[in-house]
Amino acid sequence: MRRSLKLVVLAAAATLPAACAPNPIIARDPVPAPSPDVAYRCSSTPALLNGYWADCERVRRETEVVVRTKG
Repeated sequence: MRRSLKLVVLAAAATLPAACAPNPIIARDPVPAPSPDVAYRCSSTPALLNGYWADCERVRRETEVVVRTKG
């Protein structure tokens, strides 16, 4: 019994390093980033158990206005 348990532990210890990948897996988003002209307007409402429902809508970003004065 004790010897078989030792073999099981040794087999599990041998397979543990094999489960780790040599290079980390990097997740890439298939959707490209939005352009600078696009913005999101979000609102959230409380839900049960300290959760929130978020609702975001896509809107065009307002153009920036620069006012220059002399003086």
